[in-house]
Amino acid sequence: TLRSTRSLCRAGFMEGQPQGPPNPAGMENGTEPCGEERASEAQETTVTEGAAKIAFPSANEVFYNPVQEFNRDLTCAVITEFARIQLGAKGIQIKVPGEKDVQKVVVDLSEQEEEKAELKKGANLAPGDQPRTAAVGEICEEGLRVLEGLAASGLRSIRFAREVPGLQSVVANDASARAVDLMCRNVQLNAVAHLVHPRQADARMLMYQHQRASERFDVIDLDPYGSPAPFLDAAVQAVSEGGLLCVTCTDMAVLAGNSGETCYSKYGAMALKSRACHEMALRIVLHSLDLRANCYQRFVVPLLSVSADFYVRVFVRVFTGQAKVKASARLVWGKQGRQRTEGGNRNAVKTDAPSSALWDIMRCWEKECPVKRERLSEASPAFRILSVEPRLQASFAVRDDANPSSRQRGLKRFQANPEANWGPRPRARPGGKAAGEAMEERRRLHQNKRKEPAEDPVQRAARLKTFPCKRFKEGTCQRGDQCCYSHSPPAPEDTAAAASPDHPKTSYQNPPGSGVAAGPGVD
Repeated sequence: TLRSTRSLCRAGFMEGQPQGPPNPAGMENGTEPCGEERASEAQETTVTEGAAKIAFPSANEVFYNPVQEFNRDLTCAVITEFARIQLGAKGIQIKVPGEKDVQKVVVDLSEQEEEKAELKKGANLAPGDQPRTAAVGEICEEGLRVLEGLAASGLRSIRFAREVPGLQSVVANDASARAVDLMCRNVQLNAVAHLVHPRQADARMLMYQHQRASERFDVIDLDPYGSPAPFLDAAVQAVSEGGLLCVTCTDMAVLAGNSGETCYSKYGAMALKSRACHEMALRIVLHSLDLRANCYQRFVVPLLSVSADFYVRVFVRVFTGQAKVKASARLVWGKQGRQRTEGGNRNAVKTDAPSSALWDIMRCWEKECPVKRERLSEASPAFRILSVEPRLQASFAVRDDANPSSRQRGLKRFQANPEANWGPRPRARPGGKAAGEAMEERRRLHQNKRKEPAEDPVQRAARLKTFPCKRFKEGTCQRGDQCCYSHSPPAPEDTAAAASPDHPKTSYQNPPGSGVAAGPGVD
């Protein structure tokens, strides 16, 4: 089931929720535990997002992009519903703050999971016992083990701990020592040290070290700077059976077809420029995930795929099964070379109707907007198609429910721009504020550097007058003095050079009535 969890994004959810005691020993920075909470430095800024409060450097030392808030909101909602499915199969109910006030929309995600949940529902309960529950901010011994491979400031992991119920632990990993030090302070600032454990390691090596079935993570979140391609091979091996893999790609220029060769080297597919470039980007990422999983007799089942702003975000479950892997190969072989572009046309409709029904719809449309049959050859395919009477009657009248209530009420379909000049942020670099100011200066200097400055009209007219008019030479130019090119005969020195034995002989004639006197060397 997928339920609307808009209330997860509210900052006041954790008010009144019990918090466990801090566990400094669990907050690892590689091999050393994090120290005590230190006072915020003067150059740091505090940001409140969802139920988390984060301190991060004002300079670009630790990556943070406020535009990705929707990405983090969506991830919290998806993991919450995934926890509902996984823990429900174990007889554990999750408690989401404010869920009673939210309208629920039920979508069937997995029939097998629903059957398991029904079989185990109440199986572990004795008469008179209450069902086991998992609340936000509490450790669930049978809950989900989550890994955020590239955590930066730890904002996403802390939001998991404060907004998602049914968690056993959250490992917030980053290769930067500065980022891990900041994570340690943010974890203590939000009182989630019992759930969130910072680590400093290479994300790939950390996932490769958890390939054993007993050590795998139930949820792996990858939100790298640019392409996630270097991490996908390790991720599909480190996620548990039926586990959730959340991947973000911000290299949309590559996925949208600007560099097909680069896309092939990273994702194993050629991206083409088309109106359906965003849908193609999602399909390429899903294919790349499935391709890497197939190497280990595993396959992916997409749950949710989103193209938003300047990135794509996919949520897939990873399973093991040789038969399904072979089916994936047959699916790719059967559909290769086919390009669908209906995703880029707002008037197009995707359908699984048979081709005979589509032809009947076209015949019905032709009856309302007839073509001139006399222009069609009797041997043409169009004439033969339209000669058959449709077996079904299609109505093209506009339905009353075609205009949703959200559009009638004028609700916004997209987020408002959170700040000026928003978009992908630069990569985090050491050097603090000085490095950030230097980057801004380079941006200012390089702004519009590829655009040619507008030429002054007087200078342009003078420059064009230096070129002879070809039509004047041919005697066909009728513009006279209004012509922007030169009607003057060639200079004497040019004529003498043309008449020399070493230069090919050319002739130049003035058109009749041109009013130009013949000069020396001019025929």
